[in-house]
Amino acid sequence: MATELHPQAEELLHRLSADGVPPLYRQSVADARETFLDLTVPSDHSEPIGRVTDVEIEGPNGAIAMRVYEPEDGGTAEEPRPALLFFHGGGWALGDLETHDVAARALANAAGCVVVSVDYRRAPEAPFPAPLEDCYAATAWLADDPDLELGEDVEIDAERIAVGGDSAGGTLATGVALLARDRGGPGLVRQLLVYPAMDHSFDTDSYTENANGYFLTRSDMEWLWDEYLETDLDGRHPYASPLRADLADLPPATVLTCGFDPLRDEGRAYADRLEAAGVPVNRLEYPDMIHGFLTMLADPEWERAREAVSDLASDLGTASGK
Repeated sequence: MATELHPQAEELLHRLSADGVPPLYRQSVADARETFLDLTVPSDHSEPIGRVTDVEIEGPNGAIAMRVYEPEDGGTAEEPRPALLFFHGGGWALGDLETHDVAARALANAAGCVVVSVDYRRAPEAPFPAPLEDCYAATAWLADDPDLELGEDVEIDAERIAVGGDSAGGTLATGVALLARDRGGPGLVRQLLVYPAMDHSFDTDSYTENANGYFLTRSDMEWLWDEYLETDLDGRHPYASPLRADLADLPPATVLTCGFDPLRDEGRAYADRLEAAGVPVNRLEYPDMIHGFLTMLADPEWERAREAVSDLASDLGTASGK
């Protein structure tokens, strides 16, 4: 028997319909960015955290802004903290540091790690591979020089760095893992992938089953891929579509998928391919959830989002030896 949509997800979808929120693909990029901000940034809730610091590094084509989240319990210089390079979702074009502030705070506190959220260049102003190169540059920088200006006596352990993200951010995290392998570093302990986009293709069963009506639509994804890629040929590149890559010798992965999500099957397929290549995988299945539910954390009634953070944090802890 098919899993039913969770009541919280169903309520959200009804509310968006009643409010007349237009589909993303029918909006301009600027308007879609505002819509995404309105949906993901809480007006009256911000999870307490030890410290938040905005930093900036020099990237391959200009400055890259990052936001560093230190967990409430801080840590000591005698026990350097593991770190997660977090790449926000939003179809490579819509998200930013603000849309995923809630998720970054929650992951830092739950996992007891330092989360470094990367404000990579966005499409269409900076199409593939620019966002990916920014994410790789941030990761390499942190591994080479983990001496961030953090709270008193807090240090990052360069040997315990993971990469992760949701949706398009998951695609970028996997691309960074591939680049790190192909360019000889840095070493990474885990890929943390939340409903990732893994192939420039729209031929899976989940794209048919969930084409419309579940927040992210097939038309949205076709539009977002068009914004991200300069040509369809770029979509065949393994750094853009990791399902087309050789996946040997990648770090262990956590792959979270949702039942009512057009991207469900490509996330599952990526996990299958990793296992076939001998890479350890932990699958987190949320069959009653929709794409994007992790960004609902600001609403305390969304217990499934909090459950997902707990599951992800557990894998991060395992990867970092906690």
